[in-house]
Amino acid sequence: MATPVVTHGSLQVKGHQLVDQHGKPVVLKGMSFGWHNWWSRFYNAGAVTELVHNWGVTVLRAAMGVEPEKGYLKDPGESVRLVRTVIDACVQEGIYVIIDWHSHNIQEKEAVAFFEQVAKIYGHLPNVIYEIFNEPDKETWPEVKAYSEAVIRGIRKYDPDNIILVGSPHWDQDLHLVAADPIKSFSNLMYSLHFYAATHKQALRNRAADALKAGLPVFVSECAGMEATGDGPIDAGEWEQWMQLLSSWKISWVAWSVADKKETCSVLQPSAASDGGWREADIKEWGRIVRQYLRKSVVKQQ
Repeated sequence: MATPVVTHGSLQVKGHQLVDQHGKPVVLKGMSFGWHNWWSRFYNAGAVTELVHNWGVTVLRAAMGVEPEKGYLKDPGESVRLVRTVIDACVQEGIYVIIDWHSHNIQEKEAVAFFEQVAKIYGHLPNVIYEIFNEPDKETWPEVKAYSEAVIRGIRKYDPDNIILVGSPHWDQDLHLVAADPIKSFSNLMYSLHFYAATHKQALRNRAADALKAGLPVFVSECAGMEATGDGPIDAGEWEQWMQLLSSWKISWVAWSVADKKETCSVLQPSAASDGGWREADIKEWGRIVRQYLRKSVVKQQ
């Protein structure tokens, strides 16, 4: 079967664009699991299969919580086990998987150790993408840049070429700072942009477009249609404007999130089974909207 990984193989960066093994632009679209420490029940092969075959994802993001209770710092063994379960299922399904260090703070020593561990295991596979800092909040770009270079060095010991996503200050929104001073000592890097459409509107779209025009490779590793809190009403008009911008630049995107929390951005109801087989009544409004966009992409590719 021509899975995304069979079709596109090893990914690389060419200018601002993500391209496949043939040098052709590739746009990945998918879902992010919620924080593993709170929504661990969905970190299984059945949920991955459901999202691949019934939603049409070509990439999934395993969001490994770092600081909270049951997060990586307090329980590294179980954290790695759950993330590896998702990675292994994505490899089995032939899709791409983002290994996300889901933190808002610099934890350099621990991040280097974690990414060296997973790169040693999975670095030979074309499926993996590393997101080394989910969302810096108050850190400066020089601080994030120095941290990122240390983590990238650790990954590149074992994985010379898979894509690495680098965060930027202010919850992955300050792309103008990055575009003025990008990391130049490594290749196949992209920079994460996160948006929540009801909060982040034309000003952030303009900033993203300016960064792209400057040649910065951008990957939207987290996005959604409501407010930045993850709650409130969905702004369908602003979401569509974002989709048009990303489509025009051939930018990959991943929607937040596979969880059943009582909030707008969690796509599932508590009634949803942990391992897929979700009924229509199990899927919330945001889940139906994202699923529609993902399925449209599958139809276009056929």
